[in-house]
Amino acid sequence: MPIRFGHTDPAGIVYFPRFLHLFHCAFEDFFGDNGIPYRESVETEKTGWPAVHVDVDFQSPLRFGDTFDIDVWVKELGTKSATFAYRGRTEGRDVATARITVVCIDMATFRGQPIPEKYRALFEAHQEPPTD
Repeated sequence: MPIRFGHTDPAGIVYFPRFLHLFHCAFEDFFGDNGIPYRESVETEKTGWPAVHVDVDFQSPLRFGDTFDIDVWVKELGTKSATFAYRGRTEGRDVATARITVVCIDMATFRGQPIPEKYRALFEAHQEPPTD
């Protein structure tokens, strides 16, 4: 994904909270790239995935004009939660990594629920980092 001017701060690098937004965009794309539009989960099936824990490490700066390539996979899978791993790079250089735990909720009640089988199968199929 291209890094835009609005992603950067006065130092000319991506402002650190923007990484969470970029990782969430990759999370949404993960669903769509695997045949399940994220919007379908949230709006049609009323199944939400709010983040409940975030851990981010930064390795090097990311600047306006860079292309941020993000690998996404499932690091841990529980009954009602999943921890996604993210590896962000530009031009073969590591930029940031993250582990973000999401919980599966019923959007009508905002209460946790077991991960539906359709999503469990998707998550189980992506428990290894993508290969280059």
